[in-house]
Amino acid sequence: MRHGPGWYLSLSAYWFATSFKWFLVLLVILPAKVAELSPPEEKASRLGFLFGLGAVMAILGPPIMGYFSDRLGRRKPFLLAGSLLTAIALLLLAHAPSYLWLLVAYLLLQVADDLATGPYSALIPDLVPRKERGTASGYMGVLQVSGQILGGAVGFLFPLAFQAYLAAFLNLLGAGLSLRVTLDRSSGVHPRPFLTAMAGPWRDGDFLLVYLTRFLVMLGFYLAQTYLQYYLADVVRVFQALGRTLAKEPFQAVALLGLLISLGAALASVPAGKASDRLGRKPLIYLSGAGLGLLMPFILLFPRYDAMLFLALFFGLFYGVYLAVDWALVADVLRDPKAHATDMGLWQTAIVVPQVLAGAFGRPLDLLNARGEGFGYLVLFVLAGVFFLLGAFLVAPIRRAR
Repeated sequence: MRHGPGWYLSLSAYWFATSFKWFLVLLVILPAKVAELSPPEEKASRLGFLFGLGAVMAILGPPIMGYFSDRLGRRKPFLLAGSLLTAIALLLLAHAPSYLWLLVAYLLLQVADDLATGPYSALIPDLVPRKERGTASGYMGVLQVSGQILGGAVGFLFPLAFQAYLAAFLNLLGAGLSLRVTLDRSSGVHPRPFLTAMAGPWRDGDFLLVYLTRFLVMLGFYLAQTYLQYYLADVVRVFQALGRTLAKEPFQAVALLGLLISLGAALASVPAGKASDRLGRKPLIYLSGAGLGLLMPFILLFPRYDAMLFLALFFGLFYGVYLAVDWALVADVLRDPKAHATDMGLWQTAIVVPQVLAGAFGRPLDLLNARGEGFGYLVLFVLAGVFFLLGAFLVAPIRRAR
């Protein structure tokens, strides 16, 4: 039986809530609370400590929680408990009276998120037939991007406490919708010991390639995204289009570009996912990687804000194609149905590790820019383009997907 749009939207509703939550927590709520609860001279280092701690937990948590879910053969209890703890952690985060309590709330939020999303990430390979996975992945992509768009609007318009309460409410609502269509498989549990389960996927050539392609594409994405505001401030400088000033500050200018990227991604996700069910995953991955890679030189050739608005929309379209298809690609490659949550948890680290590496590029960027005006940005965007191209075309040797 083929599923309808309502079923796909319910299945990925928790991804919408998760995307909305992390957009607000990382970009708005956490930096504001750290500034409120810290001496001015320590706020940057304290925020950096929390981000680093969160990155470590985001690398370790999903595969560990996924493994326990596979061992039990259950998904629902993890999603239910994780969503409830997430809502509690968000409220603690908003009302933390000291930095120590903020640290405790953030740790609880990370554990709760891993508890829910590690097992939850297995639902598409668990429940969706191969011929429909592109469609399911497309709906998931559009909900993730929509969560970011709503998060941007809420973060701009409402106070911190309201943001946290709304994130907690949407978290519970999204979990409830996803739980309605979640089926715990009763066809046995994952029998392997922990270390064997963690090491097993890395012996699979197809899994390694899928991991590497995701890693490279996300590294290109975070290299471009992390330092885009600085590029606007140092190189573009004037934020005009059609003779009008659209933004006065670089942070406003980059927010508008981000909105256009998200809009493009939302428009492309579902059509691309459905197309991959008909045409195969690889052709859509090639298209998205080539598009993303070839756009990078144009950012350097046309350092004008009006040109960047145009490029941002096309970047979003190609990125939406990638988001829609890549999740279906890894679902096709997984070998053991009893280890879906473990394997998907390991694969998700290909998103987090590139964020850490992109952050480490800040010092080299400063040194290269010191050697010549804009030279660091030239290297940065060329590298990002190369990573996009490599990440896309490395899917060619994958055998268990077309």
